[in-house]
Amino acid sequence: MVADGLSEELAGLIASGCRDQRIDISAASVTKLTAYLRLLAQWNKVYNLTAIRDPRAMVHRHILDSLAVLPYINGPLLVDVGTGAGLPGLPLAIVKPELTVVCLDSSAKKLRFVQQVITELDIDNAVTLHARVEDHRPATRYDQVISRAFTSLVDMHVLTRHLCAAGGQWLAMKGKNPLAELDALRACGVAPETIELFVAGLDENRHLVSWHLEKTQTL
Repeated sequence: MVADGLSEELAGLIASGCRDQRIDISAASVTKLTAYLRLLAQWNKVYNLTAIRDPRAMVHRHILDSLAVLPYINGPLLVDVGTGAGLPGLPLAIVKPELTVVCLDSSAKKLRFVQQVITELDIDNAVTLHARVEDHRPATRYDQVISRAFTSLVDMHVLTRHLCAAGGQWLAMKGKNPLAELDALRACGVAPETIELFVAGLDENRHLVSWHLEKTQTL
């Protein structure tokens, strides 16, 4: 990564935000996350990967937002459904190298960007998968299934049920507490847990909805 004023500013924002969120992050991870943002801003001019244009705003809305779920990531095998520009999968893979992340999306255009980031930044614990979620039949089911603004909670549960291992966990990242969606999910016999998240520098609601597939349940 070229050392310049913007990169130094972004690195400082990432490092200070992680401190505020009590995330232990290495200097190498900060460097990779900064490089990721620079690539995202560059590709975004042509491919329209995100509505956020300012890399400084991307720090809070993309990087720190993605890392807010880090305390709840156990893996070791996680699939990021509807990954888009690699969020939250790539930031999680960068900060948690022992995690294996599959970035799944039906958009080849977006996955070309994600693959470029993986290759250029040497993120060897992340891979891309071009597929519709309902068509993906993994040889090994995932310990955790995560999404960021992918679909409703019920649709996420139904569409990805075949991806989750027995005893596995769903993690749905939401803005406001999705009360109506939670009621609909409970009506399906699911017992979700809602966790309020803190994202440094972002004065907006963020929530994580989590539920499990019990080991005794059948798929």
